[in-house]
Amino acid sequence: MTKADTAAKETSYREARVELAALLDGVDDPIVVMASAAAVLHQRIERASWTGFYRVVAPGLLRIGPYQGPPGCLEIPFDRGVCGAAARTGKSQVVSDVHAFPGHIACDAAARSEIVVPVRDREGELVAVLDVDSHQPAAFDDDDRLGLESIVALIGGLLKPPSPEPGPSAPHTRP
Repeated sequence: MTKADTAAKETSYREARVELAALLDGVDDPIVVMASAAAVLHQRIERASWTGFYRVVAPGLLRIGPYQGPPGCLEIPFDRGVCGAAARTGKSQVVSDVHAFPGHIACDAAARSEIVVPVRDREGELVAVLDVDSHQPAAFDDDDRLGLESIVALIGGLLKPPSPEPGPSAPHTRP
């Protein structure tokens, strides 16, 4: 990769971050945030075949969230695939050949490479992972990781921790 390629990626991710910051100013609805981010990133990352989020819905379990592209896997346990590895380890995963990744889940048989970045809310809790797939081998590198981690930091800063479930209501009694 040339310095010009690196500079072009840095510019593209910086512009995406600025666009998302303006678009999402004052928004804290996680679905709106994730849907908007998936749409902006999918348009900006030309080599992306799938761009979206898998949300943490239970201990050790991810479920599909807002995305752009063909249908994805509906649920992914933390112990399977690239998304599970990112959720389990809390570290971004850059995979140049998904078929060589242990435990890879073939949600899209044409996918060749993938990058997954953990998303943490304002309190630092893992709430989702951002997943970007490509039909090209080795489509993502450290420049993509840095750019997407910067965008995910913005996204996570907009997300509130989940509200506690309301307890059972007091029974109605007649006076």
